[in-house]
Amino acid sequence: MDAQRNARFQLMKRLLVIIPLSTILILLILCIVLGVNLYAAKRELRQLRDSATPAMAVSQMTSQGDTGQGESGVYTASGVDEVRQGQYDTDDTASDTDDGERKVYLTFDDGPSSNTGEILDILAEYDVKATFFVVGKEEERYQPLYKRIVEEGHTLAMHSYSHKYSEIYQSRESFVEDLTKLQEFLYDTTGVWCRYCRFPGGSSNTVSSVDMHDLIDYLEEQDMSYFDWNVSSGDASSAYISPEAIVRNSTAKLQSFDEAIILLHDAADKDSTVEALPGLIERIQAMEDTKILPITDETEAIHHISND
Repeated sequence: MDAQRNARFQLMKRLLVIIPLSTILILLILCIVLGVNLYAAKRELRQLRDSATPAMAVSQMTSQGDTGQGESGVYTASGVDEVRQGQYDTDDTASDTDDGERKVYLTFDDGPSSNTGEILDILAEYDVKATFFVVGKEEERYQPLYKRIVEEGHTLAMHSYSHKYSEIYQSRESFVEDLTKLQEFLYDTTGVWCRYCRFPGGSSNTVSSVDMHDLIDYLEEQDMSYFDWNVSSGDASSAYISPEAIVRNSTAKLQSFDEAIILLHDAADKDSTVEALPGLIERIQAMEDTKILPITDETEAIHHISND
């Protein structure tokens, strides 16, 4: 009798150990299976998104711009960045060049950022000059980056000082104040009196309380030129976009233009843009009769709306 009771007791002890261990093992296996399935689902979703991006970029090139904010997030800082753009001026898209070469301009908005140094390193490695439409950042860590852009032969251009739409586009006076502040800040920092600019959201943005033609008139009065874009890399999206998709977006229709201004972003959360840059440069350099240039007085401006 005691032997039977002892045997049952030992069995109960073993069951008390085996059952919890078995439960833990089963749960662990389930977690592994769910994790593998989730990873596969995410990878499939990313592939679908990347495959759809080129078509989106083509649509953006003909009807809409990008949306976002300053340096991080849907772009961080202070307002929507590249807002919906209208139809491009047909006179400004594809025009015959004198030397028969296709001219491509890599333009970076919103910098400087923690990625600017690496972007400049890559451009130097490929001996390529670009254009940086910068904002006003007075923090000490950014000062060498403004100077390096100039010292390494790139074009320093203006995007806005504050990048705050509600302030910039409140009135003509507020736009002038913001742009003048940036122009003077850049002159004090680099010794360059900038004359090129890009409107936040492009010249055809739909958020300005001021008639954009009034602001364009002001730029002309001050002998300043503005540049929109006719190729969008797609990197303004707040969602992840792969380096491969950025390269595809930037080059899919490149051969349709004699002069192509590519919209890219220099922001802390745009690591994919940095990763895409070597491949993008190599793809462009492999094109026949094509060269990459910085914006200068000789560049034919791309305008989303007519100056008239």
